[in-house]
This record gives sequence, C-alpha cells and structure tokens, in this order.
Amino acid sequence: MAQKSSLLPAAGMLVLTAVFGALALYGAPEGGDAIGIWPVALASSTLLVSKRPPTAVVLVLVFAIAFGTIWTERPADVALGLALGITAETWVVWWILTQGTRARPSLYTNIDLARYISSAAIGHFVVAIAAVLTSVATGWGNPWLLGLAVGTSSLASQLAVTPFFCRLRPHRGLAPTIERSAQWALILSVTPIVFLLDDFPAMVFMIMPVLAWGALRSGAYESIAQLFVTLGFAIGLTTRGHGPFAHVAERYGLPADVQGILLSVFIIDCALVVVPFVLSVGEQVENARQVAAERDRVQSIVNGTTGVAIIGSDSMARITLFNPGAERLLGYTAEEVLGQSSRMLHTDAGIAEKAAELGLAPDFTVVAAALIGRGPSDMKFVRKDGEERSHSMSLNRITDDRGEVIGYVSTSEDITERVEAENRLVEALETERQAVERLREVDRVKDAFVSSVSHELRTPITSILGYTEMLEDGAYGRLEEEQLDAIRRVGANSSRLLSLIDDLLTLSRIQDGGLGMIDRIVDLRKVIAAACAVVAPSLERRSLELEVALPDEPVPFLGDRDMLERVVINLVGNAVKFTPEEGHVAVRLLVGPEELVIEVTDTGIGIPKHEQSQLFARFFRSSLAQEGAIPGSGLGLSIAHAIVEQHGGSMSVDSEQGEGTTFRVHLPVLAPAV
Repeated sequence: MAQKSSLLPAAGMLVLTAVFGALALYGAPEGGDAIGIWPVALASSTLLVSKRPPTAVVLVLVFAIAFGTIWTERPADVALGLALGITAETWVVWWILTQGTRARPSLYTNIDLARYISSAAIGHFVVAIAAVLTSVATGWGNPWLLGLAVGTSSLASQLAVTPFFCRLRPHRGLAPTIERSAQWALILSVTPIVFLLDDFPAMVFMIMPVLAWGALRSGAYESIAQLFVTLGFAIGLTTRGHGPFAHVAERYGLPADVQGILLSVFIIDCALVVVPFVLSVGEQVENARQVAAERDRVQSIVNGTTGVAIIGSDSMARITLFNPGAERLLGYTAEEVLGQSSRMLHTDAGIAEKAAELGLAPDFTVVAAALIGRGPSDMKFVRKDGEERSHSMSLNRITDDRGEVIGYVSTSEDITERVEAENRLVEALETERQAVERLREVDRVKDAFVSSVSHELRTPITSILGYTEMLEDGAYGRLEEEQLDAIRRVGANSSRLLSLIDDLLTLSRIQDGGLGMIDRIVDLRKVIAAACAVVAPSLERRSLELEVALPDEPVPFLGDRDMLERVVINLVGNAVKFTPEEGHVAVRLLVGPEELVIEVTDTGIGIPKHEQSQLFARFFRSSLAQEGAIPGSGLGLSIAHAIVEQHGGSMSVDSEQGEGTTFRVHLPVLAPAV
C-alpha cells in the first residue's frame, strides 16, 4: 500500500503531462510546424515530487507520452526526434536542479535562482538542438525556426512551472486582504482585456507591473498562482485567436510558428519578473524575522537581568540603555536618565578616589578611558536618593564593522555589602579571613561571568543594530553587493549570539525543573550522523581528521532527538575545539547487551586529573582552556550532562594532560516490546 501511494504523485504528473501535451498540439497555430508549448516542465517535475518509479522508468514514460502526443499531429519520424529531445531536456533540467537526487530542490537564495535559470536555459538548448537536427534529418519545416519555436516554448514551460514544484520560503506576504483582493481583481480583469484587444500589442506590458506588485507583496505560492492564472489567460486566448500574438501570418506576414515564439517570450518575461522578486522578498522577510528574533532575545536577557545594572551610552557618554537591573540598583527610572550624561551616576569624591587608585588625574573622562576593557573594577555609583554604593563594574567599547566607536556599555553589580563585610573581616581573626577569600572567589566567578556575557553580546548587538537599519532602509528593493555582505555579517554574528543565548536559556530551563523533552523512538546512528554533519564545516579550514564509526543496523532509542543531537554536537565540537592541527577526532557508537555507549575520542590538550571532577559543573572551564584563550562559556558539558541524566544515562571521562580525552555517554538499551 505504501509503495502504491508513493507512485501516485508521479502517476498524476505524467497524466497531466499527457493531457497538456495533447492540448499543446491541438492549440498549435494552423500552418505551423512546431508543437505548441509542450508541458516539459511537468515531465521534469515528475522527478522532483516523487521517489518512485526509478528515474529510468520515468524517462521512458516521458518519451512514450511525448512521442504519442506529438504523433497525433506530426509525422512519426518528427515525433521520434522531438520526443528524444524532450526526454533529454527532462533529464538535464532535473539533474542540474538536484544533482541527481529525487527530491524537491530549494528555491531560497540567489544561488538557487541561478541554478533554476541555468537548468532551464541548458534544457532549452538541448531540445532546440534536437529540433534542428530532427528538421534537417526529416525535412520537416525550417530547421532554425523549428529549433527556436520548440526551444523557447520549452524554456517558457520550465521557467513558469518548475518553481511551483520547488521548495519556496513559505512567507505569508506583506499585503493585507484588501490589497491582495485588488491584485487578483486586476489579474482577472486586465489580462483578459489585454488579450482581447488584437490591435494594441504594447498593452501586453500592462500585465508586468501587476505581477511584480503581487510578487513583492503577496506570499510565495500565491504569487506563483497569479503567474499561472495570467499565463492561462494568455495561452487560452492566444490559442483561440485573440490577442497581440495571434494570427501573425495574416497580420505581419510572418511564419505561423512565430505566434508560439512570441507567446513563449511573453511567458519567459513574466516568469523572470515574478520568480526573482518572490525569492528576494522571501529572503529579506526571513532575514528580518531572524534579526528581530535575535534582537528580542537579547532584549529579553537584558531586561531579565535584574541583579546586574546594564547601562549603555553613545559615543558622547549620553545614556541610551538603562535596564531594569540598573533601575533597581540605582533608583532611577529609564525615562529619567535616557539622554543624560553618565557622569550623573558618579560623585566627585568617587571619581577622585578611583583616580587616586589608578594614579590618574581626578577627571571623569580620564578615569572612564582607563577603565575601558580592563575587566571588573570597583567603582562608586550614586543612587537617586544620594546614597553612594560600591559596584563591581566592567566597561567596554561598542564598535561598528569599521572599528569606529559608536558607544559604550557597562555591566555592574552592587557589592557594597561585600566590601563592608571584607573590611570587617580584615579586622577579624585569621579563620574569618578564609571565609572572606571564599566570598571573593564566588564574586570573581560571578564577575567573570558578567564580563563574559558583556563581551559576547557586545559585537552581535552592534551588528544587529547597524545592519537592521541598513536592511530597513533598503527593504524590498534590490540588494547590492555591499548590502549582501552586511546581511552575511548579521547572520554570522546572530548565529554566534544565538548559540550563547540558547545555552543560557537551556540552563535556565534546567534550573527551573527540566528541559521539557519530547520522547520518540529515534535511530541513534542518524542522531550522531546529523550532529557530526553540523560540526563538519568547522573542519574545512583545519587539518583535523574526523572519523565516525556507526553500526550497520539501526540502533533504536527512546528519547528527544534534538536534545540527544545537542549532546553529540557539544562533545564533538569540544573535541574539535581543543584538538590542535594534525589531530584526530573519533566518534563511535557501541551497542552492548545492557547499554549503548556514544564514545568521542580526541588527541587534544587533555584535562588535568585534579579538574576532571568539576567538568560537569556550570561555568567551569579547565585551566588549560583559559591559558590557551580558547573561547567558551563553560555551559556545554553541564547541559549535556543534564540531558543525558534525564534520558536515564550517565557520562564518564578519561583524559591525560597533553594526550587527549575520551568522553562516553552511557544510555540504557531500549527494551523490546513484549
């Protein structure tokens, strides 16, 4: 039954090919030698929408349909030659679009657009050459005219129909219902009028702006549908003898086949207006959605950090950001301080005290410049009620893509109580001094975390803000190379930011009581393969060897696929990150009678023995990673450990400093059904 259902799409497409193929011959102009607009795109799309029957069988059926439909109106030898050309074009277009895979290709980016146009163009030349050779061999018609007529009709079919069977970005469009209704009203009224006015050929260009309007404002598939309706009117009315392309022999003294050529060129123009616009709008909408999502996530983190004051300012030190944490710690509302100089948050005495500590002149600008980029430093802040409080503050620049300073951001935490406790403990007994040191250590960890978050968010925030403005300024217009470069920068920085935010949100979910996993039967081989595929691009610029050894048979497991994949990505990503050049990373899946083991081995820098017991603690980073300045948040292993535990498993590690590391994920075997 499943095999029969998998054949239905192919069977339906081939039936449509036969029906429209017969109509193409029926609608060919009287006295012409060509075959009308034969639906070769439906034949090619048969290979895109189904995996069965095999490609060779589909091509044989396409040949049979082409020969049978053409033979009804043309000699058998002509039908044979054109059918061979149509079959060759079907294969060529499908192979270029998909590289030989039986799957719907994507039509998302400019690269996809170039592949779609080039496949149609190359297919056009294939069938045109076949038509020329057929004419020469059989003496049927003028070779060049027949080749041009058959080639342009095939190009029109491929450009207009193929996008409907590709994967387009499913954006819903920007136009409200009333605007979309107006678009359809114009399509349904202007197109028939244009093709009923026989004496005004230039009127046909009125259709182009309407189609472009729909492509820019409506959803992807709705725009393609508008194109189909327009072409349906054009082909139908031209076939019935109406419009600027009909009766070219009587009107202009041209060969009858020129009618099909002119109609095909019109279809090609319409398709090349609609499809690129649909892709461009879809890509811009998707980029805008991602940028907005990243901005919202960052804003949520900033607003949700109520224990830390995050204050942003422009290049002139005027306050532009004052988060809820700053409001709580300093007593001001955001409305009271926005636009004011950040100098208002410090007293003269506080500035002088910090200047003396640094050995500088007691000037706010000089002290601020000295604190930029030096990490956590104690600084006095004055609250709205006049109380002066001690903060542990990190101050950093915000730069644009050209390296120019566009502002500053400070993150600070009120440590007044800690400072007072330290002062009291200094005067206390030696035993109390040890408690103070532990308190300082805790605070240093928190300070390092705040500094890390500030550093990681700084550049992505700058890029998101800068490039969002650029995207908004040029929305829905054609993107130039400089704009494309900006969008790529936004994507790169957003990916980096999303990874960090994702870890923070996942950690929050763990602290709140669970990850909310959805358990399904998954094949652990596919989970591991997918995870390795995610990490693989990071190896392209490095001389590392990644070995993946998986069993031949499926390995079922009951769990959350995404979470399990995240565990493997974390482990393999760490192995790649901590392994120097010419190293080796191996990933294996071992199946035992009572447990499944995912083993990730590397020849990296290793982990000191005395630190291995802390590996799964939140925010822990080994001393070797810190000495090597290897980036990371210290969250990956703790999240992976929590995921594995929620799946009923455990993790273990074997490592020697300088000799590599092996992580093992132990999971219970899925019990067979009774």
